[in-house]
Formats: sequence, structure tokens, C-alpha cells
Amino acid sequence: MGIKGKGVVDKWLVHMFIALILRYNKSGDRMKTLCLDLDGTMYRGNQRMPGGKELMDALHERKQPYFFLTNNSKRTREQNARHMRKMGYTGIKAQDFFTSAMAAALYVKEHFTKRRAFVIGEDGLKEALLEQGFVLCEESCDFVFVGLNQQADYQTYSKAVNLLHQGAMLIGTNHDRMLAQSNGFALGNGSVVAMLEYASNQKSPCIGKPYAPILTEALAMYHLNKDEILMVGDNLETDIRLGLEQGVETVLVLGGVHDQEDVERLNIHPDHIIHDLRELLVAF
Repeated sequence: MGIKGKGVVDKWLVHMFIALILRYNKSGDRMKTLCLDLDGTMYRGNQRMPGGKELMDALHERKQPYFFLTNNSKRTREQNARHMRKMGYTGIKAQDFFTSAMAAALYVKEHFTKRRAFVIGEDGLKEALLEQGFVLCEESCDFVFVGLNQQADYQTYSKAVNLLHQGAMLIGTNHDRMLAQSNGFALGNGSVVAMLEYASNQKSPCIGKPYAPILTEALAMYHLNKDEILMVGDNLETDIRLGLEQGVETVLVLGGVHDQEDVERLNIHPDHIIHDLRELLVAF
């Protein structure tokens, strides 16, 4: 067989292997649950990523379980569902989403007794905190929760710094440096958290991807174990690092935050690399 023919066979074998890990866990007795990133994986800004709709349609047809795990704390679960439906995705429900805002609210509720929170964030973070019994406040606050807020300004950040110096604890929902957008990249929440850490001489607990708390909380909510999920994402430093450090099988989707050359540069090696989500469709 010539080199060209061998390449076709090798590609077929890779696809078949991905098919197997998608359908079965390590015990071989059930389909894996796909843990899917959003920004840069399912969409970029307001545009679907290649193969995204085809993948979701196939998952629904097969009744294969999945959930979305996102560091983006801006939207509520219902707003996330609406955002995807506007892009043409169908069958998406609010309960399909687990966000860094939800993880942060649950983490703080489990580790601390106080409940007064100043919020830099949008609806998703506010809803998550209220659902866990927090009181949103402007003065005498126990915590300063920081989620992505594109309307926040210098005065908002200065207010947060004053509260932190008065004794409030800094809680960043995630440490993303940047977000993939349809026209490039935008400042990530982690850059804002780093600014407030520097100004307040505090360190936020690490909650969102790539750190364990967001995965721990999500698995508890969906009643899953680590060996029952497949982590799919575009960011080596968050999605893939989380999976590798927590013993979860990983798939890097190229075309979002990171590309092939970043694997060696960052020395973060996913279990599998695909160019777009259509490559997962072989499982069906």
C-alpha cells in the first residue's frame, strides 16, 4: 500500500478510536457524556463553529448525554440556551449548562458561612448567587465576586478595591486571560481578577477551568464520575489542562484559542486533536 493509502487507513483508525471513546467509558458499559466548552468550541461570538450543529443534532438523535461547561459567567443558564438557539442550534435546554458563576457560588457557600456579596458581573453571576442564598450588596460586603462584565468601568473596579481593603474576600469566577470572538479576541475575566489581586494584595481562590472546583461541582450536579465524561474544548490552558490534571480524557478542537503549534509551545498534550466538531460524528 502506498503512503497515500496508508494515510487514509491511519485517519480511519483514528476516527474509529474516537468513536469508541465517545460511545463507551473505561468499563465499556455505557456511552460517554460529552463535556463541551462553549466560547471557541461551539461558537465564536455569534457564529457557530464548523460542525457544531451537526454534532448536537447527532447527540440528540442518539440520546447521547452531554453538558456544557463554561468559564463564561455572563449569561444565565436560560440566556445561554437562547444564545445557542439564535445561532440555529436546536434542542438546547437551560439545564444543559454549568457555568463558572454557578461553581463560584456553590464553592463559597460550601466553604464559608457569610453571604453578603458585591458583584462585578452580569445576570449569570447574579442569578447563581441569589439561587445559593447570597445577598447582593454595595456596603459592608463579605465577598467581592468578579465575573465578566463588559460594562464595568474604572469606578466599579475602584469600588471593589475599597471593599477588598475593608475586609471583603476576592472571589474570581475564572482566570481566563482572553476570550475568542468572531473578530479576534477580547479581554478575559482572569485579567480583571489579576488586576484586583494586585491592587488588593489578595489572591482569589481558583474555581473555574482549569481548576478542580468547577469540575467537582458539575459532576456532582449531573451525578457523573470522571471516567464517564469526555472533555472537549479549544483552550489548552483551561479545557485540556483541566481534563489532564483531573484524569479526564480530552479532545482539543483547533480553530479557537489554541492551534496545533501551541501544543508543543505550552507543553500541554491532549489525548486527541480534531480540526472541527464534524470529526466526532463518526461515532454515530
